[in-house]
Amino acid sequence: MERKILTMELIARRFDSGQLVRIQIQGDRIGQVEPIKPRSEPEGGWPWVAPGLVDLQVNGYGGQEFSSPDLTVEKVRQIALAMDRFGVVRFCPTITTNSPEVIEHALRTIAQACRQLPEVGQRVAGIHLEGPYISPQDGARGAHPLAHCRAPNWQEFQRFQAAAEGRVRLLTLSPEYEGAEEFIRRVSASGVVVSIGHTAASPEQIHRAADAGARMSTHLGNGCHPVLPRHRNYLWAQLADDRLTAGLIGDGFHLPPDVLKCLLRAKGPERCVLVSDLSGMAGLPPGRYTSNLCELEILPTGKMVIAGQQELLAGATLPVGEGVANGMRFAGLELGQAIRLATERPLEVLGLEWTGLAAGTRADLVVFALDLSTGKDKQNTQNKENKQTTETVSARQETKILPIPLQFRVLATILGGELVFGEIP
Repeated sequence: MERKILTMELIARRFDSGQLVRIQIQGDRIGQVEPIKPRSEPEGGWPWVAPGLVDLQVNGYGGQEFSSPDLTVEKVRQIALAMDRFGVVRFCPTITTNSPEVIEHALRTIAQACRQLPEVGQRVAGIHLEGPYISPQDGARGAHPLAHCRAPNWQEFQRFQAAAEGRVRLLTLSPEYEGAEEFIRRVSASGVVVSIGHTAASPEQIHRAADAGARMSTHLGNGCHPVLPRHRNYLWAQLADDRLTAGLIGDGFHLPPDVLKCLLRAKGPERCVLVSDLSGMAGLPPGRYTSNLCELEILPTGKMVIAGQQELLAGATLPVGEGVANGMRFAGLELGQAIRLATERPLEVLGLEWTGLAAGTRADLVVFALDLSTGKDKQNTQNKENKQTTETVSARQETKILPIPLQFRVLATILGGELVFGEIP
C-alpha cells in the first residue's frame, strides 16, 4: 500500500471554537496551528477538524468478528484499517463471552497482529474483554451465550492476559458474584480498567464494586432487564456513582433520544464516553445475514435487528461519529463537548494522554462535515420501513461494503501524519 505522508497544510474550523485555522503537518507531527481570515468561503462551507476519534468498543466489521474461532491476523488487520473511514485512529478490539479456548485464540491473534503489523499496533489502544464474567440472567446478558457466562476467576483472567501479551486494558463484568470485589481489586491493581456491564447486581453491589476500583459502566442503558424496579435498581446506582464513567451507544437505536439526553445530563459530559459497539456485521448492505449466533437483518436506516423482529436489536452498525452528531441533536451538546466524548474521555478512561490540536503533538486528525438533517431523514425513513424479506446471505460470504448516509461525514483521516482515508479538502 502506497504511503501518503503529508508535508502540506489543511484549512478547517476547529472543533472546539469554530475558529478557521491553517494546520501545517510536518512528518508525523502538527507543525503549526495558525488562525486565519480568508477572503472567501468555499461552496458548502469550511470543513471541521478535530483530534482523531477513539472507540472503546468495536466487535468487528464487514462480516468479520474478533470473537470468531476463525479469527486470523489478516482479519484483524482488515478490521483495523476499516476504522480509518470513520475517523477512528485508536480503538479497542472487543471480545465477548465465549469458551476459554475461543477467547484465548482471539487474544493471541490480536496480540500477534499488534506485534507483527505496525499498522495494527498503532491503531489498537488495548483489548476490551466484555465478559465472560457477566450475569447469566436473560435480559442482563443480552446476546451473550448463557453457556459461557460465569463467575470471575483470577487464574483464568491471568491466562487471558498472558495470551494477550498484556494488552487487555478494559474488562467488563458483573459484580453480582461472590468474590467479585476482591477480583475487581486484583484486576484494577494490575492496571486494567474494570467496567460494570451486563449485570443484575444490587445497588449495594454496584457501589462496593466502585469502592473496589471499578471505574466505568459499559453501554449504560443496554444489556439490561426489560423491566426493573422503579427505584432500587442498578441503573440508578451507576448514574448516581460519580466514580463511574458511563459508556453510551449514541447510534439513536440503542438509546432513544430522550434516554440519551437524560443520561448525558444526569452524568454530565465530563463523566460520559461515546462508543459504537460495532457488530461484526456492520458495514454490510441492508439485508438478512446468518451469523454464528442468529439470523439477523440490517434495515436501510442502519438498525440491526433479529430477523423478522424489528424491535429486538441484534447489534450496532453505525460508527462512533454518529454518537457525536446525536449528542448534539438529542442532548443539545456543543460540537466541542460531543467530540471530547469520543476523543478525550475514552483516552482518560484508559489512562492515555489527550493533546487536542496542540503544535508539536502527533498528527492524528479527522477532517469532517456535519449534517444533522441527515439524522432527521433517517428517523423518518425508520418510521416508514417495510418488512420486505430480503435474500439471506452468510456472514462469512464476501459482500460489498456500502456506506450508509451519515450525519458525521468523514472527509479525511490522518494517522501519524499519513493520509489513511479520503482527501484533504
